Amino acid sequence: MCARLVETGDAQITIAAGVESMSRAPWVLPKPARAFPAGNETLVSTTLGWRLVNPAMPAQWTVSLGEATEQLRDREQVSRQEQDEFALRSHRAAAAAWDSGFYDNQVVPVPGVALARDESIRAETTLEKLAALKPAFRPDGTVTAGNASPLNDGASAVLLGSTAAESRLGLAPLARIAGRGAAANDPRFFGFAPVEAANAALKRAGIGWGDVGAVELNEAFASQSLAVLRGLGLPDDAEQVNPNGGAIALGHPLGMSGARLAMTAVHGMERRGGKRALATMCVGVGQGVAMAIEKLN
Repeated sequence: MCARLVETGDAQITIAAGVESMSRAPWVLPKPARAFPAGNETLVSTTLGWRLVNPAMPAQWTVSLGEATEQLRDREQVSRQEQDEFALRSHRAAAAAWDSGFYDNQVVPVPGVALARDESIRAETTLEKLAALKPAFRPDGTVTAGNASPLNDGASAVLLGSTAAESRLGLAPLARIAGRGAAANDPRFFGFAPVEAANAALKRAGIGWGDVGAVELNEAFASQSLAVLRGLGLPDDAEQVNPNGGAIALGHPLGMSGARLAMTAVHGMERRGGKRALATMCVGVGQGVAMAIEKLN
């Protein structure tokens, strides 16, 4: 993730861009304990989750994201069937949104790549197919490849500007940031941190859940998403939450998901006729962030 601030007279414009190539994540070597080390070293994958862990950190904080999600699932009592039902809804909603043209003006083609839509969407999946998948992190677990977000590549960019930037660029803004929130809790329950972050963002925006017409939640895992919805007091099938699918279907390239969520929320407001939306996501090691967005014009 990177951001570039451009000043043009009295206008400030920030170009925020995020790129994540999870299929090209490098393997790294730990720093040797002494100069000119002898012996062999082990390569470490940087694709996802904990990489080079500080040995002074408590072991219970450094479990994999999948195991942490299983622990959150245990705490919040989310069943395997509930997770698979949530995942199925995500795939079907994403497929329907693509078919209806919702994402057409939110994506651009990559030269040399013959890809018309996100390839991880499984429009043909069923509860029976999802139920047949094996647990990915525990032999007796409930998190599977079907009810978790896949590993994807992606890039995104958002243009942020001051009021003066509108006249300088000749572009009408789509929305304004009305409030932001960040929160942290026990790293094992990183997936639950969006609850406090979302409530903080709404409070700073001076609005409540009754004012929010669209919610974009990153859907790292189905059980994590359901835990957040219940923590926020929303039903499992809340129609304003990810109505056009989420990361379980679309993918979750970590460095670009925040911008994608914000823009999907903005366009979701236009489709639903609402004025305010919320984008929120969990962050590994126990964090959550959220942004309340207000439509302009």
